[in-house]
Amino acid sequence: MKRDILSEIIANKRFEVDFQKRIIPLEQLQEGITELRPTLSMKANLAASSTGIISEFKRRSPSKDWIYRDAKIEEVIPAYERAGASALSILTDEKYFGGAMRDIRTARPLTSLPILRKDFIVDEYQIYQARVIGADAILLIASALSPELCLELTHIAHDLRLEVLLEIHNEDELNHINDDIDMVGINNRNLGSFHTDVSNSFRLAQLLPKNKMLVSESGLSETKTIEQLQKAGFKGFLMGEAFMKTHQPGKALSVLIEDLQQIKK
Repeated sequence: MKRDILSEIIANKRFEVDFQKRIIPLEQLQEGITELRPTLSMKANLAASSTGIISEFKRRSPSKDWIYRDAKIEEVIPAYERAGASALSILTDEKYFGGAMRDIRTARPLTSLPILRKDFIVDEYQIYQARVIGADAILLIASALSPELCLELTHIAHDLRLEVLLEIHNEDELNHINDDIDMVGINNRNLGSFHTDVSNSFRLAQLLPKNKMLVSESGLSETKTIEQLQKAGFKGFLMGEAFMKTHQPGKALSVLIEDLQQIKK
C-alpha cells in the first residue's frame, strides 16, 4: 500500500497538540497574549519586494531525510536577511522536519523580517502558540482542514493580528479560499506522495481570484522558473531546500537574488 505521508503527519500532530494542551492549557496561552509585540506584515513585504523570496529554515523532510541536521537558527536567519530575503519561513514540526517552536523564539530578536510559522495546524491552540513564540503569519494547509475550519482558524489568526497563508495543491481545494485569506500558496509538492511538479503553480494560478496574492511553494531552484512565475502573477516564492542543502543558505540565496536582478536588467 502506498504510504500517505500527510495522513501520518496529521495523526501525529493531533496527538502532539493534545499532549501539549495537558501541559499548558489553552487558557494559560491566552493569558500570555495581552502584552505581545506588534506583528509584521508578510503580505506587505512581498508586495513591496522585487524578488519575493520567502527563505525557509528546514533541517529535514520526510522525503529527503536530513538536509542540514546541524543548521543553527542564529547563523542562518541573519544570513538570510543580509542576503535579501523578503520574509522567513521556519518549520516547527519536530518529528518529520527536525524543527521546534524554540527556533522561532530564537529567530525573532535576530531579524526584522516577518516570520511564517510553517507547521501542520489543525487546532486553534497552535495559532495561540504561534503568536506567543513570535510568528507574524501562519500556514494553513487545505488538505488538512475542512473549508469551515479553515475559515474559523483564519478568523482566530486575524484576531491575534497574524496573517494567513493558505496552501492548496489541486482544484478540489479551491473552495477553501475565502475573502479573509491574506495569501494563497500553491504547493508544487503533493503532500501525500511528496512528488514535485512546478507546473502545478502555473495551472492553478489561472483558476484563482485575481485579487489574491500568490505564493509558489516547493521545487523551486532556478531563476528562470521564478521569472516565469512572476510573469504569471506570483509575488512570493517559498524556498528552503535549494538553500539549506548547500550548508551555506545565506550565500545560496544571495547568488539567486543576484541572478534574478541580472535577468531584470
